[in-house]
Amino acid sequence: MKDLDQALRARQRASRSGRMQRWLPGAMAVLALLLLARMISGGNGSPVLVVWLLVVAVMVAVIPWFQARQVHRFAQRQGTCRTLVTDTGVSITNDASTTTIKWAGMPRYAEAAEVFVLLSADNNALGVAVLPKRGIQAPADADRLREILDRNLTRV
Repeated sequence: MKDLDQALRARQRASRSGRMQRWLPGAMAVLALLLLARMISGGNGSPVLVVWLLVVAVMVAVIPWFQARQVHRFAQRQGTCRTLVTDTGVSITNDASTTTIKWAGMPRYAEAAEVFVLLSADNNALGVAVLPKRGIQAPADADRLREILDRNLTRV
């Protein structure tokens, strides 16, 4: 699940809606603290609103974790995954299906500590393919994969 969590966080950094999702909990917490300070200083305000702002801020902050859990459950049902990366694209095969993605279909990529993440071109990066580094046979293969990705995709 750690692979998927890192992939979704990389997607979040690369997408417009994801970037908003990253700063929104902090902004809501600051607003809640400002409302609380106003109430303490004798101004009017609603303690219920303060609590709800904090609750929603926490909920928004943990969304990537819940998404990773859902995707992990789905991926487990697909069985063992095998990936082949070539100069034309990526082929991903599991027990249930085979998918081939040409580089034009996922023109961007991000790298996290344990995964490479292929991303679609749309602003919200709806299309995502995860290439876990634990599947790489030798350390030099990670450099070769990075070279292929750099040659064919834009790093974000």
